[in-house]
Amino acid sequence: MSRLADFPAIAGISQAARRWSPRGVGMTRVTACHAFAGCPVPPSNTSAWSWEDGTMTVRIVVVGGGYSGLAAAKLAAKWTGAQVTLINAGDRFVERVRLHQLAAGQRLRDRPLVDLLAGSGVELVVDRVTEIDAAQRVVRLANTSRVVRYDRLVYALGSVADMESVPGVAEHAYTVATGEQASRLRERIGDSDVIAVVGGGLTGIEAAAELAEAHPGLKVRFVTRGALGATLSERGRNYLRRTFDRLGVELREHAGVSEVRADGLLLDDGEHVAADTVVWTAGFKVSELARKAGFAVDDNGRLIVDEMLRSVSHPEITGIGDAAAVRMRTGQELRMACATGLPSAQHGIRALANDLAGRPTAPLRFRYFNQCISLGRRDALVQFVHADDSPREAVLTGRKAALYKEAIVRGTVLFERHPVIPTSF
Repeated sequence: MSRLADFPAIAGISQAARRWSPRGVGMTRVTACHAFAGCPVPPSNTSAWSWEDGTMTVRIVVVGGGYSGLAAAKLAAKWTGAQVTLINAGDRFVERVRLHQLAAGQRLRDRPLVDLLAGSGVELVVDRVTEIDAAQRVVRLANTSRVVRYDRLVYALGSVADMESVPGVAEHAYTVATGEQASRLRERIGDSDVIAVVGGGLTGIEAAAELAEAHPGLKVRFVTRGALGATLSERGRNYLRRTFDRLGVELREHAGVSEVRADGLLLDDGEHVAADTVVWTAGFKVSELARKAGFAVDDNGRLIVDEMLRSVSHPEITGIGDAAAVRMRTGQELRMACATGLPSAQHGIRALANDLAGRPTAPLRFRYFNQCISLGRRDALVQFVHADDSPREAVLTGRKAALYKEAIVRGTVLFERHPVIPTSF
């Protein structure tokens, strides 16, 4: 039988691989020799490797530096020993789950991505992705002619507020979907007497409560197409209604919005709801980059992935977070949320690392546990749920729930610093 020593070039590469493999064995050392003529081991994953100046390297590029993307980049560097590049439009990590606090006038802690990436070995590129060329395996950027080449791409571009679904939203409404948008809303509040928050999801509920508590003299109107707290249990809905009453939030249920105007809202039935400022939280959408790149996407533009979170059309692409349509074996699609984005990042990168190493990966195991809703700084509602996200009757409310929610939010930043912390079971 041939020995490694019989192939001097391979032996040299293998020794180098030991230095940058976290375990000194596995994908970097074993896969290396397969690309050489005469290697006694049949080739398997050699298409995942790039060869530059005689040096073997795997280039993993992560697009999107939010909750899922930042964790994915750090895990890829830790678990694969590859050359990892993270591309993000901004140089700060945005705590998106706190943006309603920013809009209400609170200061959020500044979190530079370079600090969160320190010691990880991940290269940070601050620029906006304009194109993914799947045929050439390159990412093109807005502010430079440089192209970023990849062997494996992690698609983690997240979601943005849908400002195009209703006429007038883009021209007249504010959102809490990005730090810049939340800051614009904060500046606008000083010139407002009446604010209408549109959208019955958790983002809208949190925004309405936060604004009402922080600005007692401000009239807050909450407008939703459905019922308040429709996904909650009866106890949860009742508590939410009592909280809105206490905060003075005016509730308009079963009211669809057909147009946003400078002076408020036009409802589907023709009624006008006056407001100086409109806060739009009625839906999110994903980037069109996946569709334009020719990747298989669903009707909402989310990347369609398999149980390993690989693109079903381009297996060199891993999709995680809001930008990916992740389905469990039961057929349930995971909703857009930080609670699903973190486990998907871990599972997707674990599957990627195992694929490079020729190891199998078990399907994603995930169950929902609760929904945490802040209702200002001193109150919250924690709705406990079944594994499929349907509500139990059990809830936690009041100050204890607020402390619980704060611990969860702080825990997300702790996870970004140490992304190996378990997130699913």
